[in-house]
Amino acid sequence: MRDIYIGLMSGTSADGVDAVLIEFIREDGKHSGFHILHALDMPYQASFRKELLKLALAPSCDKAILATISGQLADLFAEAVARLLQESKFSADQVIAIGSHGHTIDHAPNNPLAYTLQITDHARLVEKTGISVVCDFRSRDIAAGGQGAPLVPAFHQWLFTHQARPDTNSEQAIINIGGISNLTLVNAGLGFDCGPGNCLIDYWHQLNTGDNFDHAGKSARKGQLIPELLSAMLEDPYFSQQAPKSTGREYFNQEWLNPKLELSNNRWQDIAFTLTVLTARIIADQINFYSCEEVFLCGGGSHNTLLIEQIEQLAPGASLKTTADLGVAPDWVEAAAFAWLARQTLNNLPGNLPSATGAKGERILGAIYPA
Repeated sequence: MRDIYIGLMSGTSADGVDAVLIEFIREDGKHSGFHILHALDMPYQASFRKELLKLALAPSCDKAILATISGQLADLFAEAVARLLQESKFSADQVIAIGSHGHTIDHAPNNPLAYTLQITDHARLVEKTGISVVCDFRSRDIAAGGQGAPLVPAFHQWLFTHQARPDTNSEQAIINIGGISNLTLVNAGLGFDCGPGNCLIDYWHQLNTGDNFDHAGKSARKGQLIPELLSAMLEDPYFSQQAPKSTGREYFNQEWLNPKLELSNNRWQDIAFTLTVLTARIIADQINFYSCEEVFLCGGGSHNTLLIEQIEQLAPGASLKTTADLGVAPDWVEAAAFAWLARQTLNNLPGNLPSATGAKGERILGAIYPA
């Protein structure tokens, strides 16, 4: 049987589900990488996205609403799988398993009783697709004393090993800019969440235009930097906190941002520009601190040309590329990571990188729902 998996990702931007169909390759008995056979993005309807974000940001929630949205997510995930298989002309019985991240609605690894909560009715997903599902990847790492995030550094290292030829004399980084930005130092074996990626930019843009995100940073280009606002945001202790560390939309959201906006009477485009510079600054600071000479970007933020220009200006010593140079289009890296994590789980192999999450040792992460 071919070594084929599906990866599903619904990220902190909550704009839709990314689905990838992947075949892992073995040559001479050794793993030699993978091919993405097909991929698609299925956007959420505006009404569902609104409810999903409301649930993720709420300090508490109605049990019936939680269960209903979880079931609706499963149905949307199943629809994405059906479309993926139909468009690629593969059948469900050719797929070993689905690796599903679910959707994070709360992440509290630093609580006295640490926890992380991702929703989706995975049993329902199994029934609707007829394919085994591997899920709940973060809980085991947290149970082992880790942050439960970011989980992609282990995959990033594997990706470099099999898809690229790393220069061991210089540090290379993979940076995912989703709702939250995270960084992997490939040679050092470190990884952590930098802070906000697109989440604050998207929130502010939608509030002022109704659009979900600022296409290529076009709106922000009409603004100018507000130095006092940028300084106020950079004072947040998260940015100076040592790794391992992780964060999410439950921290970096409108409640975090709005009090700081009282410092400004500027145009909304000025605030949009300053939020873009904030994301660029916290990423560039890490690139500079770790002397990264080669950086591969992925995630939705890799399409924001203004953001990329700002990172280049703030980190002039680094060569910025995208993960397309590693053989994986930047839009599909995270979904591919969860297909890989499913495969790791089913092959009794660890999926976390303890130096990134802080867990006490490597762990097999996923929970398995057999078909």
